[in-house]
Amino acid sequence: MTLTLAEVAQNPMDFATPLWTATGEQLILRPLLSSDGEMLARFLLGLSAESRRLSTFSGYGRDAAQELCEAIARYDKLRFAVVETRGAEAAIVGLMEFSFDLTSGDISRYANYGLALEQKTDCRFGPTLADGWQNRGVGSLLLPALWEIVRRFGRSRVILWGGVLADNSRAIRFYEKNGFRHAGRFVNGDEQACCDMILSLGGL
Repeated sequence: MTLTLAEVAQNPMDFATPLWTATGEQLILRPLLSSDGEMLARFLLGLSAESRRLSTFSGYGRDAAQELCEAIARYDKLRFAVVETRGAEAAIVGLMEFSFDLTSGDISRYANYGLALEQKTDCRFGPTLADGWQNRGVGSLLLPALWEIVRRFGRSRVILWGGVLADNSRAIRFYEKNGFRHAGRFVNGDEQACCDMILSLGGL
């Protein structure tokens, strides 16, 4: 039976996954909670100018964090927090975003590449990690658990949310390493060259 956003919001900890990094830190991948506003604000405010340039958030302060928390199960978005646990303390060190509604721009761009996107089986994905957690293998550690959730929503393909900036060679290598393939190139609204990439999950 296909999972719904309401089911995740009602029982978020049923979808939490503990993970350990190669250096022994424990992380919890779990749905964003309505009570995460302050932790999420600290995460957003802590992102460097370069990380902000590469991300897709509409803002980076407390108002933006509260807006994301208030949007839980209200729209087509599913957001997972990556939480570092140190004893009684916890901090959000990443936010993994999915959108289950494709934009007309996504659909037309991919059509131009000869690829037909499907609203019912495709979704958009946008990951952001705190600066101190980048280049440490965390992204690859998170993906299997994330893809399992996406499959439970009945999705079999993933595209990048807003594509990936063409000058972000590190991210492009990461996506290639994890099974994404290049679909085409475009120029976004800020006149930046971007690459569209798509992943077929299979296993449904």
